[in-house]
Amino acid sequence: MTVGLVTWHLPLRSVAGATTPAAIRRTILALIDLRKKMGDNQPRIAVCGLNPHAGEGGLLGTEDDDLIRPVIKQLGAEGNKVSGPLPGDTVFHRHLEGEFDAVVAMYHDQGLAPLKTVDFASAANLTLGLPFIRTSPDHGTAYEIAGRNLADVGSLASAIRLAQVLSA
Repeated sequence: MTVGLVTWHLPLRSVAGATTPAAIRRTILALIDLRKKMGDNQPRIAVCGLNPHAGEGGLLGTEDDDLIRPVIKQLGAEGNKVSGPLPGDTVFHRHLEGEFDAVVAMYHDQGLAPLKTVDFASAANLTLGLPFIRTSPDHGTAYEIAGRNLADVGSLASAIRLAQVLSA
């Protein structure tokens, strides 16, 4: 499962203001670049809506139509395979079924709750958009159990493998 986040650690009340067309575009393009490095010639990117059910045509908010849809339309016109805005409650199932190569989520829990539910122990974090490769375990550092031989190293091993793939 490949997930990119438009915003990061923000209070939910701040997410809508931080969800800008520039941030959405940057995240989508970074995921396209990542998936190409991982072997997809023309990555298929799904983009979550900000609101439940991607706004229900404005019934549940206009951000999906006002902010997200124009970016997707423009990137599609540039030859990219980008779909959305799509409801966050179903898009991850479609991704796991193989319809998409990656999903763009608007905020932390929208994207990482499904990812960590599917594979908490071996998920890896990659910071996109840097001039160098930066990976880390997805679940954090677990300082409270450091040195006690309790940690599961699966996520760290995945982060190292991802860095190796991307540096090849």
